[in-house]
Amino acid sequence: MFWNDHDTGGWGWYAMSAGMLLFWLLVGVIAVLAFRALSRSERTVPSREAAPGTVLDERFARGDIDEDEYRRRRAVLTGRPGGTGAADATGDGDDGRLRKS
Repeated sequence: MFWNDHDTGGWGWYAMSAGMLLFWLLVGVIAVLAFRALSRSERTVPSREAAPGTVLDERFARGDIDEDEYRRRRAVLTGRPGGTGAADATGDGDDGRLRKS
């Protein structure tokens, strides 16, 4: 039990030194990760779902819809009655909405 005058020998010192370095390295990594997690500001990520007006603007810019349809749909989105679409100009009163039969 008390061999070598309480000495761990040469390899024991190397093992203790490596263990202490690994311990402090682990403490440092945990401290850095905790600091990064706690100091992160609340970043707002824009939702993948765009606003309806933006989608309408993009469709008009791509040429998917014409100006009359764009104005009619924009009026519906903004809540203003009536658009300047071709259906309104004919006087049939159909503003593009579906009717129940």
